[in-house]
Parts: sequence; C-alpha cells; structure tokens
Amino acid sequence: MVIMGNELQLENKILKGTTTVGIRVNDGVILAADRRASAGFFVANKMVRKVLYITDKIGITTAGSVADLQFIYDVLKNIYHYNSITKYGPISIKGIATRLANVLSATKYFPYIVQILIGGYDDQPRLFNLDYLGDITEENYVATGSGSPVAMGVLEDEYNPKMTLDEAADLAKRAVFSAIKRDSFTGTGVIVAKIHSKGHEELEFYLNKKM
Repeated sequence: MVIMGNELQLENKILKGTTTVGIRVNDGVILAADRRASAGFFVANKMVRKVLYITDKIGITTAGSVADLQFIYDVLKNIYHYNSITKYGPISIKGIATRLANVLSATKYFPYIVQILIGGYDDQPRLFNLDYLGDITEENYVATGSGSPVAMGVLEDEYNPKMTLDEAADLAKRAVFSAIKRDSFTGTGVIVAKIHSKGHEELEFYLNKKM
C-alpha cells in the first residue's frame, strides 16, 4: 500500500505543470508544448523551453522534474552520439526510445519524475510516449501533462492520418491553446516543432504579446 501511495503521489506530480502534444502524419512528426513552469499554484517562469532536440531530426517534449529531465536529456544525447561513433552507426528513434524505457524501468522504485514524448524522422516518422515507470507506447497522436484531457479532446475530434504536416502543426497549436484556456498550470504560449525528412522547423505562438 505504501508503494502504491508513493506511485500515486508521483503520478500526480507528473500531471501538474504542463501540456505537451505529439502528432505523427505521413510527412513527419509534430511536437508541441506550452511555455509555463509552475511551482504549486505559483507561475515560476513564463518562458520555459519544453521542446528539445537530440539531433536535427529527433526531438523530445518534457514534463516533470526539471533536474530529472535535464539528466535524461543528457542520457539521450549520449546514447545517440555514442552509437554514432561505434561500428553500429546511428541508433534509430525506436532504439533510443527503447533504451530510455529500459533506464526508466530499471529505476522505477526510485524513479526519475518524467513524462517524455520522443518523435522524429529516420526512415519514417515515429512517435513514442514514455512514462516514469518505463512504459512505452507508439502513438499517432498523444497529449501529456495537466492540460492533456483538454488537448486530447481536440486531437481526438480532428486528427486525420492523411493531414499534411502544416495541418498537423496547426492542430497541435490549437490543442495546446485549448489547454491554456482551461488549465491553470499551462500558459504563456506554444512552441511547435515540425520534424521531417530534411530536418526540423520551429514556430512560436502566443495568446498576447505581454509576457
């Protein structure tokens, strides 16, 4: 019972403080996240970056403990670059996600408090969702964080696997903005990354110009 209670407390911590969205379509992957960092009900920072890049064609979204996320981000970069200089060559997106899932599963009794989306383009677009216990699922669309119920409703209603990358980017933006309007832990604006066969492009959107 104690372990279960701890797990529920950890899950509640992960669900607070952000909204991230991932969408996979034929042309690539969209990763999007809001820019607010909260400490309880206090807005600690209005301009946090929650979309990061391992390479030009592989990105992640971050939710959870900042210190744990910084460490995990370094782990992911090290995994990719180590494989790149060995005889095995660059690791696939699925390979990176699987390696991270193994790390998180091995530490689940003293877990890293993270919820991560890994998406990108190698031979095809891929999108993976990982939680702090090491559970991994491949998704066509997904939302995480405190605003995810609102964002997921938008995705469920409008996602179409045949939509273009630009259409998917617009959908991700609107999904996060919907969460901003209803979730007090999500705010300021949205970073949207379009990852495709030639690299990535990044866009930023704000509800207003006052920060």
